[in-house]
This record gives sequence, structure tokens and C-alpha cells, in this order.
Amino acid sequence: MTSGLTVDLGSRSYPIHFVGNAGVAVLALVQELTAQSRPVALLTDQGVLAAQRDLIERTLAGVPRLVVHAGETSKSLETYGRVLDFLASQKIPRKGVLLVLGGGVVGDLGGFAAASFLRGIEYVQIPTTLLAMVDSSVGGKTGLNLGAGKNLVGAFHHPQAVYVATDFLTTLPAREFAAGAAEVIKYGLLGDASLLAQLEKTPVTPRSAELPQVIRRCCEMKAAVVRADERETAAEGGRALLNLGHTFGHAIEQVTGYGHYLHGEAVGVGLAAAARLSQALGYLSAADVGRVDRVVAAHALPTRLREGLPLSALMAAMQQDKKVRAGQLRFVVLKRLGEAATQGNIDASLVETVWRELGAA
Repeated sequence: MTSGLTVDLGSRSYPIHFVGNAGVAVLALVQELTAQSRPVALLTDQGVLAAQRDLIERTLAGVPRLVVHAGETSKSLETYGRVLDFLASQKIPRKGVLLVLGGGVVGDLGGFAAASFLRGIEYVQIPTTLLAMVDSSVGGKTGLNLGAGKNLVGAFHHPQAVYVATDFLTTLPAREFAAGAAEVIKYGLLGDASLLAQLEKTPVTPRSAELPQVIRRCCEMKAAVVRADERETAAEGGRALLNLGHTFGHAIEQVTGYGHYLHGEAVGVGLAAAARLSQALGYLSAADVGRVDRVVAAHALPTRLREGLPLSALMAAMQQDKKVRAGQLRFVVLKRLGEAATQGNIDASLVETVWRELGAA
């Protein structure tokens, strides 16, 4: 049985399907595209292939596939070139469709390749991680990392559809699931106090009865934000609110070389940092900061740096963030738990103090 919701973008709207069985849904999708004489190719990574080999061999046996290395390092210009060469070698035409099976890294990589190959082909997101299901597969942001910073290359290119199947999560490593929980917590903090309270009371797990409902709620929130501010152009708030904790988190990832921290782990520290910055600005209480720390830690995520990273390197990395305007960083801050806002002109000394409190050297 499937149910869904729509990312409403007028003529570019697309569905998010919530399906009970990934194999059945993927097979039906491939059969539908084949009946339409639309060539199909598959992009996935080594981790997904190992965990889902039966599904891939059973439902996608005749589909040409490219398997890339798992992990953030695949969001690179080199791997992007491999994907383009693969699509060209398979003679995928403009009406072809790229199936992107994997987590956020593969989704961002495949989406950007689809955006640029033949000046744009369609792609379908089939997320296999919690993080991708609730966040990166929805909204059309695609991209690559550069040495200078995270997601500095990319395009807005929406998928034809997204298929969310929670049965993928039963084979997801615990650390990867926890990384996705950071994005779930983010949604509660920035716009749904009742979701936050639910997560505080009962941390979400791969076998939680409420997991499908939690994922759907996150997708509803993401779809609403994207509908209102598709390209993150709002002067205040808008899609930028989805970056709560990410300015800090991206700096951690960059300084540690994209691999020491999973993205969600860095965001976990970033949420703790955003709470402290919000307290320093007079919005949150110490008790509020404690609540943020506890819910992050309850989902097996770090709330402090694992080792003392150089403060100067972290501050420099922040200046590469895409949210810099006229040389000034704009942060997503919490006016209260469940309500976020963007704010600029924040004294750098406050940010430095937050970093030191979380273990920067």
C-alpha cells in the first residue's frame, strides 16, 4: 500500500510516495518507465549494494548501474565526472531517467549529475537512510563539496518523484541512523514543538512504531518550506531555517576533512552550538539548552567536539558558508524551542565563545 504527499511547485510539482515495501515499489517504477520506452540507469554506493544486494539483483537486474564509494568524499568533482561518463557510455537520452538509490551523498551527487547531463534529465530519489528520507531527498538541492567548503557547487533540480520505504532502515548501521535523527530533531527545534516533545519522551529508533509518522511529518515540513521559498531567496527566514545547526556543522566537516564526522553527527554538535548562541543572544534559557543537549545525546549523537579543533580554522571555515552576505554570516537561531529565525550582525566573539564551550582549542 502506498500513500503520499505532494511538493507543490506548480508545473514542477512531484510526489513523495510512502511505500510499505521497497522492492515492490522499485520494480513497479522500473516497469512503468520501461513501458514508456524511457531508458533507466542506476546510481548507488558500495554500502547500499552490500546491504541491499538481493533487492538490487532482483528488481534492477537489467538496469545498468554505477557503484561509487560510500561516504562524503564521493561528493567530489572526480566522482561527478565518473557519473557523467557512465551516463554517456550508456547512451542515456534526454528522456532517460536516473534512479538514485542511497543516502544524502548519492542523492546530492546523482541529482547534480542529472541536472547537468544533456542540460538536464529526470531522476528519481529512492533514499535509503533516515537523513535522506526526511531531508536531502526532498527539495531539489543537489551539489558537491570543494576543498574550500561544503556544497559550494550545485544546482536546484527537483526529482521526478521520491520513494520513501522505511524497510531500508532495518539494515542501516546504528551510527548512520543516529546521523539522520539529527535532522529529525532539527525539524522539531525549528518548527514543531510537539515533535520535539515526542522525541524527548521517546527517542526514535529503526523499529519505532511511530517512525513512519515522524518521517512523514518531517517531509510535510520540508515540502511546505520549499513551496514557500524554493530557491532560498527570502530576505528573512524561509528555506534558510532548514540550516539550523548547519553553519556550525559544515565548519566541523570541512576542518576534519569530510569523513571523521558523519554529516548528522556534525549537525548534532551544531544544534548544541545553535542553542548556546541563542542563549547568548537572550532567547533561550539554560534549561532550554539542557533540553537540546539531552535530546541530541538521547539519539546517540555528540553534543561537543570529539577533539579540540583549532578555533581559527573553524571560524575561517564559517566564512566559506553559503549564508554569508556582504561578508557577514547569518545564523539560524532559536527564538524559543519550536521557533527559529535567521539573524545577522552577530558579534564574532559570541560565536568564538560557543566554539570554546564545545571544545575548540
